[in-house]
Amino acid sequence: MNLSFIKGQGTGNDFVLIHDPNAELNLRDSEIREICDRHFGIGADGVIIATHTAAANEVSHLLREEPNATWFMDYRNADGSKGEMCGNGARVFARYLLDGGFAELSDGSTLPIATRAGIKDITATVNGFAVDLGRWKVKSDEVLVHASGLSVPRPGLYLTIGNPHVVVTLASIEELEALDLTRAPVLEPALPSGANVEFVVLDDPLISEGVAGLTMRVYERGVGETKSCGTGIAASAIAIREYAGNTQNYWRVRVPGGQVAVRMFATEDGEHAGISGPAELSFSGSWLRS
Repeated sequence: MNLSFIKGQGTGNDFVLIHDPNAELNLRDSEIREICDRHFGIGADGVIIATHTAAANEVSHLLREEPNATWFMDYRNADGSKGEMCGNGARVFARYLLDGGFAELSDGSTLPIATRAGIKDITATVNGFAVDLGRWKVKSDEVLVHASGLSVPRPGLYLTIGNPHVVVTLASIEELEALDLTRAPVLEPALPSGANVEFVVLDDPLISEGVAGLTMRVYERGVGETKSCGTGIAASAIAIREYAGNTQNYWRVRVPGGQVAVRMFATEDGEHAGISGPAELSFSGSWLRS
């Protein structure tokens, strides 16, 4: 059968979006890998399956928390594994829902979506969308990161923001560019569910006109190096903020695919992090499913 899809990207983090409102497709992990293969498939960092939240057993309970979160962003990594959440993917998912007429987002309103990491609220911005990623948690464990291109392993800050991350600070752009991320970094100790690993270099000066700046590369769990990672961008800003005393709330993070803004803000249930940036749909087509 032919499977219709739309391709989209947010700062170069690209996705194949598939409409499956009643959760009938049951795509196998091997099929996800075929779709994401850049030589033999469509090519993408991941697949986003748009499903009615009520039809998805693993998240249908979230409708009790937010009845308006009628769409579930079923995110799959390029290797077929299920992802808890994807920050860039959430923005692209919002673009897909709005452009397809599946949802509406008026000025000042919020579009809630269901994810495996809970409800995420999306709002429109001048250049795209902003996603409230929710609360984060810094773990007490120190993780050593072995990466090709680094002469010695470096310590990383382990934190979660919907999904797990380890953030490593490097000394210079030259050191960042010397990394070989065609090979997966090795974490010591290994983490039960693995983690995305971000390598960051601070701007000098760090803060300009009230906004702190970073440059980042990322190795995504289940994917490899990508041009951007939304939750990883937020995790990088959170990590440096943690080191700097938790006083800086506005960040600008450059990645190979562009630039994303990060903001930390107070809510009734504690401090949240949000990201904002572009989201575009590139083309549509059909994939021959064997």
